[in-house]
Amino acid sequence: MIGILGGMGTQAGLDFCNKITKLNKGKIDQKYPMFILYNKSNVPRRSENKNKYRAVLKSLIIGCQFLQKNKCKFIAIPCNTAHHWYEDLQKKIKIPILNMPKEVYNYTKKNCKKNAKIGILATETTIKTKIYSKFFKKSFQLIYPSKSIQIRNVNKCIKYIKMGRIKDAEKSVKPAVQYLIKNKCKKIILGCTELPIAIFAYKSFKRIKMSKIFLDPNLILAKSSMKKINTIS
Repeated sequence: MIGILGGMGTQAGLDFCNKITKLNKGKIDQKYPMFILYNKSNVPRRSENKNKYRAVLKSLIIGCQFLQKNKCKFIAIPCNTAHHWYEDLQKKIKIPILNMPKEVYNYTKKNCKKNAKIGILATETTIKTKIYSKFFKKSFQLIYPSKSIQIRNVNKCIKYIKMGRIKDAEKSVKPAVQYLIKNKCKKIILGCTELPIAIFAYKSFKRIKMSKIFLDPNLILAKSSMKKINTIS
């Protein structure tokens, strides 16, 4: 059984579950993967608690312990920023926790040429804590939006998604995407789990899977989760 620590944010956790089920459509109920979603929406805000490390870590540990006690085989966390706490969290949890940024890096390494420019859209905390750059700096050039675009477009897009304003989010993020494309990025990592909801708003799952420019960490993590659960089942 897959353990999913969600609630960061809630729509991102539901998006992950939706991708899990669509990747493994069953003709009958019994063919769908078993999972527990713990929508732990009371985890302290990651962006505001970057300097209050232990408060966030404690809450994440409680969430993972719940999934561990309920006999999950491993845990997936559909929140990029939460992976700033990954190493200390895994030390406290006996079952494996998939590392989202690492899974995205492994996928990119298989599908992109070395030293290619890879754009990234994410929260400011994800960027500042370098949870992606520590993997990608080995083989790729990570390109970030300008400071003004980060504040005016990316941050606002994420805020809109959390408010349920999908159309506003979709409109807000477009200048950030155009900026990275103009800077000759071969791929763009949607490094906040709210962003795929805005980018792929009102588009079919088939179009999401076939996207040639965007790397959706939620989708990549869902694929890794299905591969792992099928291996240990």
